[in-house]
Amino acid sequence: MIDREAVRSNAKYLRQVRPIDPDEIADYVDGRPHPAAVRRVLREEAYDLGLFEREDGTFVPASEDPVPATDRAPTHLPDRYVETVEDLLVARYGANWHRGGTGDRLREVIRRLKDDYYRGNPVEYDAEVALGYALYHLPDYYAAVGYPLGDLVERSLLPRRLRVLDVGAGVGGPALGLLDYLPDDAVVDYHAVEPSAAADVLDTLLDGTRRNVRTTIHRDRIEDFAFGDAPYDLILAANVLSELDDPVAAVDRCLAALADDGTLLALSPADLETSTGLRRVERAVADDGATTVYAPTLRLWPGAAPSDRGWSFDERPLVGAPRPQRRLDDAGTDPGTFTNETVKFSYTLLRRDGTRRVDVRADAARHARMADMERHVTERIDLLAVKLSRNLADDGNPLFKIGDGSERLEHYAVLTRESGLNRPLRDADYGAVLRFENALALWNDDEGAYNLVVDDEAVVDPVA
Repeated sequence: MIDREAVRSNAKYLRQVRPIDPDEIADYVDGRPHPAAVRRVLREEAYDLGLFEREDGTFVPASEDPVPATDRAPTHLPDRYVETVEDLLVARYGANWHRGGTGDRLREVIRRLKDDYYRGNPVEYDAEVALGYALYHLPDYYAAVGYPLGDLVERSLLPRRLRVLDVGAGVGGPALGLLDYLPDDAVVDYHAVEPSAAADVLDTLLDGTRRNVRTTIHRDRIEDFAFGDAPYDLILAANVLSELDDPVAAVDRCLAALADDGTLLALSPADLETSTGLRRVERAVADDGATTVYAPTLRLWPGAAPSDRGWSFDERPLVGAPRPQRRLDDAGTDPGTFTNETVKFSYTLLRRDGTRRVDVRADAARHARMADMERHVTERIDLLAVKLSRNLADDGNPLFKIGDGSERLEHYAVLTRESGLNRPLRDADYGAVLRFENALALWNDDEGAYNLVVDDEAVVDPVA
């Protein structure tokens, strides 16, 4: 048995002097263990020791720099993951897994998954459901997770040395997307909490993860998880809150396990039920205590909280249907039903240190408040608002959901006459804070919502 503490002690000393070579460490440990055993211990302890393993097999101090900004926008699921999923399908069903009775069963599994999510029904994950889930959802969830992370990276709030808790990790789409988002010199201690058969698929996909990433799967329900390795720098709750009996209690427990400067990222599909459910959880944990919404649904008015329906989602470039999706779809009778290329999602980023993506507040002397919009109908007003959608209009005037954190009903900005002075409404990214000047406030009786008409008399500027 190798003296693990002796390896750690020598590594702590040498890291201040020169690159740590397992061959050298072995000389200082009683019994002179094989260097391969020393290397294994160093890899297992690398996160705690703050070490990064280089290509030459030596270890050096991990970078203290935050994760840098990137323009990463995945257009496909990497081949290594596609091939792993195909191998799992072939191992279970044979080379013609997509045809005959097995193909019919997998297509029915995916139909049920889609219907259950749409209706908010609980999903039971056996081995077949887990494979169907991987077939249909791995690519879009892989692509989606990086975009909210970009909100953190732009303010240098995602460390390179990162302890991650992935709640309801499923088959691993968000996990794989996160690990591929991080730079090659990141040091990651990744923990997945996943009690279902999806953990078997996740385990296979994580097998062979690059060096400097330590992965552990806890086959527990989040309600029973002990959080023994807290605190965590990043906690993911991706596409899971709608499946929990008490999502608010689960998120509260996760928030308590965050590092002081850590972030909880909750992600959901963009459909009405799961998206608004995510907002209900966000409001329950953030509008009455120490938790702050970092992005995207900023509270721009101190002491105010939104109470509208809260349906807000982002949409990003398509991710191409991988070969297994196309094979299953081509073998069926409903073309396009089993390919999933749309990257549409709702998310919230929560922190306990008060940090917000844009540190700006509305001013009652200068800005109208959405909670008081009834008194401003037919008036031209100035206000601050967050852009909370892409263009929602199929045709006609561009239409964008907006919010300021005080709204009781939905508010939309309608671009009726574009000019150089109001073009930022169209061009601004999802989650941007915009300053509106001279916008016309109207009530839309058909939709039961307020419209802010942005015409050639209105000005829209990005605040940040």
